[in-house]
Amino acid sequence: WLSYGGRFDHCITGDYVSVFQTRLLPNIVLSLLQLARKDFEGFKKIFHSFLQAKGPSVDWAKIYRPPEDLIQPYDKIKARGLPENVAESLNKLVVVKLNGGLGTSMGCKGPKSLISVRNENTFLDLTVQQIEHLNKTYNVDVPLVLMNSFNTEEDTKKILQKYAHHRLKIHTFNQSKYPRINKESLLPVAKDMSTLGENAEAWYPPGHGDIYASFRNSGLLDQLITEGKEYIFVSNIDNLGATVDLHILNHLMSQPDGKRCEFVMEVTDKTRADVKGGTLIEYDGKLRLLEIAQVPKAHVDEFKSVSKFKIFNTNNLWISLPAVRRLQEQNSVDMEIIVNPKTLDGGLNVIQLETAVGAAIKSFDNALGINVPRSRFLPVKTTSDLLLVMSNLYSLEAGSLTMSKKREFPTTPHVKLGSSFTKVHDFLTRFESIPDMLELDHLTVSGDVTFGKQVSLKGTVIIIANHGDRIDIPAGAMLENKIVSGNLRILDH
Repeated sequence: WLSYGGRFDHCITGDYVSVFQTRLLPNIVLSLLQLARKDFEGFKKIFHSFLQAKGPSVDWAKIYRPPEDLIQPYDKIKARGLPENVAESLNKLVVVKLNGGLGTSMGCKGPKSLISVRNENTFLDLTVQQIEHLNKTYNVDVPLVLMNSFNTEEDTKKILQKYAHHRLKIHTFNQSKYPRINKESLLPVAKDMSTLGENAEAWYPPGHGDIYASFRNSGLLDQLITEGKEYIFVSNIDNLGATVDLHILNHLMSQPDGKRCEFVMEVTDKTRADVKGGTLIEYDGKLRLLEIAQVPKAHVDEFKSVSKFKIFNTNNLWISLPAVRRLQEQNSVDMEIIVNPKTLDGGLNVIQLETAVGAAIKSFDNALGINVPRSRFLPVKTTSDLLLVMSNLYSLEAGSLTMSKKREFPTTPHVKLGSSFTKVHDFLTRFESIPDMLELDHLTVSGDVTFGKQVSLKGTVIIIANHGDRIDIPAGAMLENKIVSGNLRILDH
């Protein structure tokens, strides 16, 4: 490798392969060898594409807003109503949840899907309840498939035992495992295939765009098609708004065979909070996902504009299983590469090459965007989001959260909690109970702040404890359009 001075474009299919095989592949349990080879084939493909890439992946002059018939309003689809044979359509559906992420950004160990979000229910509990409710209500068999990563597989499989007697089948498969690359030399930093010890940071799951290859490599894709399944509904497991929508499913199933829509992306209207979200464009006559990472620097402000790009991708996707198999067989799933720079604990700068599941939309026939209500996008990425979904703004029924009818406006409040609330454990200790937020518009909390029981927040509330100060909001307090600052201690006596 070193004889090439790190210039891998000369040796990607020669020396690179042989060194990988002699250094990393030996000593793997034989049953895992085939999977490791498939992972490496995938890595070789993405690495080769990375080396070939020159300049931006889009020509800004060729970007157009999609024609209206390619972005259908949800209300139009819902207005068609539902047929009597909803069960027949549901029996052709599989729910896939992207379950590769850890809860580290919220201060939790293990899979993010195992964080409690409402009444002691985890993301995974709520997902199981939703699908079980569907299966019982319509007397159908909608299975749940979890795409795990090597980071989440073990913990997830342990917890799945608790759902053994629930009315749904649960399948799992693993994302690929790719080696991180030294930013300078472009050599893998892994010493062997292990993900333990000093090698723990050497490997990564390559983004959810890997679903197409790893789903097929697992054998599950073929198995589900054999069982008569036709579509997968894919979403992030931390998006609590991503429930099975019967109207979208009916729209897919009611198309004539020759014009079957192979890919639906749910989009929703942008707000200022979503300016970095990927958007749908028309490019070379096809629908295409445009991410901020692909935008030339001179056009970033234009991309963030709510007036030009009005919608963004929720990552709720409906995809044809036979189409996935066809594209995988033809090796023609086309996705842009996301180059994600990271710094390891020891200070080494590395890159990891990723793809996004929605980027493949341009490879599918008759692809469509559906502009759905904001309620179908309810991600929990931070404890600020967690406060919203734990509050009385939402009611919980059969695993699904819906906005309370008591709230007069359909929008959710803007909540920004400071760094003292970042970790779930710290967040929970600062609230004796979750405040009443039915009439809240905006909440900002910064510094050492705690909330007593039965606090009510209305309008715009800003609470700032400066360094060294502490503010205890007393039990039963009602704050409406208030700014609270300084010191407020409430002590037991």
